[in-house]
Amino acid sequence: MSKNIDLQNKTKEELNTMQEDLKAKLLQFNFELGEKGLKDFSQVKKTKKEIARILTIIQQNGNTK
Repeated sequence: MSKNIDLQNKTKEELNTMQEDLKAKLLQFNFELGEKGLKDFSQVKKTKKEIARILTIIQQNGNTK
């Protein structure tokens, strides 16, 4: 729950920046997964969940911030 509170206190620009960083991280994980170099598969799922959290907060806030 504290992750959501932290995200709700961020501006839309900060959330968009975090989303882009996480998407780049996810892309890197997918490359490593394809090359059989990814050791911790749970990172892919955690990253996807974090992106979903950010998108949810952005949608809930709309253009208020």
